Amino acid sequence: MRVLVTGGAGYIGSITTHQLIEGGNEVIVFDNLSQGHRQAIHPKATFVEGDLADKGAIDAMMTEHKPEGIMHFASYTLVGESMEKPFKYLRDNVVNGLNLMESAAEHGVKRFILSSTANLFDKPERMPIDEKEKIVPGSPYGESKYILERCLAWMETLYGMNYAALRYFNASGDLPHIGEDHSPETHLIPLVLQVALGQREKIYIFGDDYDTPDGTCVRDYIHVVDLAQAHILALHDLHNGSRKYNLGNGRGYSVKEVIDTAREVTGHPIPAEISARRPGDPAILIAGSEAINDDLSWAPQYGSLKSIISSAWEWHRTHPNGYGE
Repeated sequence: MRVLVTGGAGYIGSITTHQLIEGGNEVIVFDNLSQGHRQAIHPKATFVEGDLADKGAIDAMMTEHKPEGIMHFASYTLVGESMEKPFKYLRDNVVNGLNLMESAAEHGVKRFILSSTANLFDKPERMPIDEKEKIVPGSPYGESKYILERCLAWMETLYGMNYAALRYFNASGDLPHIGEDHSPETHLIPLVLQVALGQREKIYIFGDDYDTPDGTCVRDYIHVVDLAQAHILALHDLHNGSRKYNLGNGRGYSVKEVIDTAREVTGHPIPAEISARRPGDPAILIAGSEAINDDLSWAPQYGSLKSIISSAWEWHRTHPNGYGE
């Protein structure tokens, strides 16, 4: 299949591109490189540098390359930033996504995968969180993804464009030659590994008095390759209709567990200091994946925390400056 990957120079997009090409698909990467890295793009992918804010650029790319399916990763994704700059998310994420959908509809694309978020569920009533959970976005970022999900339902109704919205928490891990390189970095695992590399003095734990086994927050970490495979399975099954899936390992790991496992993997003491809680941090967030397992036989292949951190450590220790930009 000929697949358009927006944000294919970014962390999840670049690894999904790699998995698509390894699976025999043809990939067009559309990225403005504002957050991604040219070096992360698979050499066999066709790269088109462009911005989703420019509908004309999208149309030109669609006309030339004629994708049969779309995976939409390009987005602003920082929950905290979205609380401080809501219009960057409520406007830009939504308008850019709508530009892409409109062009896809005009060019007859019938398959669309949205990289969504488990931030749709701010105060879940059940744990793990399944697809029946009431949607209450936890930030303007989460709201922007929810708006796009609702717009895709109209694309299906009006244009026959089947879609899947995949919602997940913490993408983690790396491939040996493609990895996580954000600026600024906000994710726990790479921050912990930066301490092991001597790039940070210590890691801060935001609160140790939560109602969890060790007092620190528990989160669901899912290997980025497992995420990529879920996107690919969903794309190829869209002829059976649209769907929405929550993705996770089905169990969570505490902040202390992450740090202790990183100490074991790296052999570094990784000093940690308890700090004040961050406003709005729930004690436990875990996503359930029974629906996608039942429908598509998807299950995480890299489910252990040690395997996730080991793969991340291999990337970070061999690429201490990321892509070197």
